[in-house]
Amino acid sequence: MSHETQHADHFRHAYTKDRRELLNRLRRIEGQARGIARLVEEEAYCLDVLQQVEAMTAAADGVALLLLEDHIDGCLAHAIQTGQGEPYVEEVMTVVRRVMGRRGGRSRAP
Repeated sequence: MSHETQHADHFRHAYTKDRRELLNRLRRIEGQARGIARLVEEEAYCLDVLQQVEAMTAAADGVALLLLEDHIDGCLAHAIQTGQGEPYVEEVMTVVRRVMGRRGGRSRAP
């Protein structure tokens, strides 16, 4: 269970300040996905479909980056200020590695 889930009853997520922008971006991505499905249904040229997939992927990356920035600026900074930073840093690095396609990382001294 993530740290945010454990403290959800009294914790305001840092992305709340960008909630409207996030929802707008997600709605655009949803529209892009419908457009791609329409292209496939219409048997559009492969590279036209791939270009639209790339555009949607870039848009999703933008959402992920905004969420990550908000998490670091808010949730992680708060955890560090309250002396609880280490598990939060570990958690965010696990997610970043997964997003970047790497499972490993720096080895830590015991």
